[in-house]
Amino acid sequence: MKIKIILCTSFIFVAAILICAIVPSTIQTSTTASAYEFYGRHFVASYKNCDPHALQRIPFLMKVFAKAIQSSGATILKHDCVEFPGNGITAYFVLSESHASIHTYPEHNSCFVDLFTCGHACSHENFDRMLKSYLKPKNTDKHLYIRS
Repeated sequence: MKIKIILCTSFIFVAAILICAIVPSTIQTSTTASAYEFYGRHFVASYKNCDPHALQRIPFLMKVFAKAIQSSGATILKHDCVEFPGNGITAYFVLSESHASIHTYPEHNSCFVDLFTCGHACSHENFDRMLKSYLKPKNTDKHLYIRS
């Protein structure tokens, strides 16, 4: 019986050593520095004097915002929305590529939005075009920041 226990223990010890020797090299090769480029685009915009009904129809605004994100090429992982007195909201979307958010000010018929995406695959232009089409702002102030 002692021989079986010693052999079993020895086998487990050798297996653990082999796993520790193999796994780190596998992890290093699957997450090399070239897998993810340190580059992103951060689009920020202020949409002013928007259609007041567009800002106050929160469920529909959330659907349009999600479609705008998807039109950029980004992938939504999860989102949340908080309503404030006066029908304003703050909503954020966690994306595979990073994040997007909207902050509405119905009392000013205005909102702030941002879309930050890592890499080169996503397009802020589609996001902006779809939101402007729905919100119909009379004035827009927008910037694109390249982050690297």
